[in-house]
Amino acid sequence: MKNIALTGSTGSIGRQVLNVVRAHPDLFKIVSLVANNASEEFERQVREFKPAYFAVASKDGERALDAAVPPCADVIFNAAGGFAGLKYSLRAVRAGKELALANKETLVCGGDIICAEAEKTGCKILPVDSEHSAIWQCLGFDKTRPVRRLIITASGGAFRGYTPEMLKKVTPAQALNHPTWRMGKKITVDSATLMNKGYEVIEAHALYGVPYGRITAVIHPQSIVHSMVEFEDGAILAQMGLPTMELPIQMALTYPERYACSQPLNFSRPFALEFAPLGRRDFPLYDLALACGEAGGTLPCALNAADEVAVNAFLNGEIAFTDIYAAVEGVISATEREEAESFEQLCAVDGEARLKAREIIKNLKK
Repeated sequence: MKNIALTGSTGSIGRQVLNVVRAHPDLFKIVSLVANNASEEFERQVREFKPAYFAVASKDGERALDAAVPPCADVIFNAAGGFAGLKYSLRAVRAGKELALANKETLVCGGDIICAEAEKTGCKILPVDSEHSAIWQCLGFDKTRPVRRLIITASGGAFRGYTPEMLKKVTPAQALNHPTWRMGKKITVDSATLMNKGYEVIEAHALYGVPYGRITAVIHPQSIVHSMVEFEDGAILAQMGLPTMELPIQMALTYPERYACSQPLNFSRPFALEFAPLGRRDFPLYDLALACGEAGGTLPCALNAADEVAVNAFLNGEIAFTDIYAAVEGVISATEREEAESFEQLCAVDGEARLKAREIIKNLKK
């Protein structure tokens, strides 16, 4: 029986984690639940799973931080959204717990700090993103295996093939209509801008220690091949499956064992798999994300903060879809790179970038 502490339990990923636990009650036990806000959904979860620890972060942040990493947990599953998730990951890593990581900001904003702490404590970071789980599986769960190249797939988002003029007119409803995946609002918009793919390249660099020059992203509209690994002899291994998070979530909890999970691919009828280059210059936010990742330090943290503010403004109808790039690029242009040295420093960078983004957005609205 594996004891799981789940943070972000009422979000899209958190609810799917609980579905996996329900499907395998003989394998898993929820010992802690943390949500950002109080809700009827959270109350139902607490009644159903009866965790030893539970807390609402917006009401009592310190209690939530303690509840997120209890002594009795075998695995800390971080499905919290946004920069706030970094503090939970840092607590888990410093405690030497296994960390099932679905919070992108942990490695995008604090990858240097998190990886250094994990090295000290021996903490295993288990990837939950479908792309990083796919790479992990192709490597036989050995993140140290030598590779020639990591190949991350991207659907291309909701607006693949749109012209710049068409992009200026897209609505939040259109941006949230992802062609293959069903996800939370923020990540769906980031998928439409390809910012999310930039984040995933930054995460892959941190998780697998592969230089940016040997991480490639390709357009794959069907979202069946979740990522690939090319080895020194030219052989490429790919992980395939339907576009659902159920399998990577369960894989992080059961590896190296495999149990019944999502529906299998249907090979009784023909289907095509397409791949095309993902050009950096074709997607300005993807290009900006890679530039920040390559520069390192505190720039990815500022990038993430500005993007959170800009995407929220777009979803609220305050700015156009194409203004997301204008806001984020404006923040990065006005931000000086520093070496990332502490969580407190990253908090300050995050806060400053948000202020800059809001000021730029005010001017865009005029």
